Amino acid sequence: MAFPMKSRPLAPDRETVRAFARGLGFDAVGFVGAAVPATAKAGLAEFISRGLHGDMAWLQGNADRRADPQTLWPDARTIIMVGLNYGPDDDPRASLGDAGAATVSVYARNRDYHDVLKKRLKKLAAWLSTWGGVKIFVDTAPVLEKPLAREAGIGWQGKHTNLVSRSFGSWLFLGEVFTTLEFAPDVPEPDHCGGCTRCLDVCPTKAFIAPYQLDARRCISYLTIEHKGPIPRPLRPLMGNRIYGCDDCLAVCPWNKFARMTEEAGFLARPLLTAPKLAEFIGLDDQSFRTLFTGSPIKRIGRARFVRNVLIAAGNSGDESFIPAVEKLLVDSSPLVRGAAVWALRRLAAEVHVTNCREAGLKDELDADVRAEWLATDS
Repeated sequence: MAFPMKSRPLAPDRETVRAFARGLGFDAVGFVGAAVPATAKAGLAEFISRGLHGDMAWLQGNADRRADPQTLWPDARTIIMVGLNYGPDDDPRASLGDAGAATVSVYARNRDYHDVLKKRLKKLAAWLSTWGGVKIFVDTAPVLEKPLAREAGIGWQGKHTNLVSRSFGSWLFLGEVFTTLEFAPDVPEPDHCGGCTRCLDVCPTKAFIAPYQLDARRCISYLTIEHKGPIPRPLRPLMGNRIYGCDDCLAVCPWNKFARMTEEAGFLARPLLTAPKLAEFIGLDDQSFRTLFTGSPIKRIGRARFVRNVLIAAGNSGDESFIPAVEKLLVDSSPLVRGAAVWALRRLAAEVHVTNCREAGLKDELDADVRAEWLATDS
């Protein structure tokens, strides 16, 4: 027996989708075709060819896919870009002048934003799947999010290369829904930076080659998060007490006058990470690190890189009370930590001689990496 084919319900229009997404808590919603602008492709290719991506091999390895969304899914016709506000409830740079404190980037002061966005994106995708195919992505996939967000009218890439919104300033997390449904694209957001250069001028390490051009190898966010090895010695003093990421270029943007505090409780800073004390982190072992940062984006860099960053901040503090804790890490199991401990100790107590450290338990035949730090003349 033949059965009549059931008619598929009429797909919602663009504004209905936008309203539904906002009802899920997304603060910005835009539509763009499943293609990256040619200028963004060219910019990515130049960035990589000049080696400005540093040791982010994943960026180079996925460059072709990143430049063409349809390599991720050939059936995609529209990308729905969403933004979630994570505006802070205080000055992100307030702890920079406190030698005993650490500064953690706003985005990492509580829950991992990937988890928060994915939960909402799944609800949006489940609803849309009634009418067409859908796939969701949150920054772990090779997608050129910021150029697509610009094309979708959510914001524009400022001179610091980050997204800026007229409604939310610097503070938007981005996510994407790829769909087989076709929607008319939104109008791209024009550049509103004008002659302002505050973001370029404030960078502690002078990571901007020119407006709209970043050398990631000098960026504190890259150095403290993505970079796996020892941080270049000339850049260490410039990091101050920034132990995970850097918000300087974001925080000084004049468009933040329109920003508002996030309504997502999971993005509000945990008290421990608002202006944390370096002393609370310097002695973390692997288990205590994992326990402390469960559910946090900080966990992904691992204890060794995190303590490396903390030691650099301790070395920059000028506070000799850190010396006993630093000395204990001269014999840490991680070469990365041992090397950073030597540097911090030299900064805090320049008169300390390598002989004193050998007496503390260093073994010449095991610690060539540590001796190399001692022999370095630039601190």
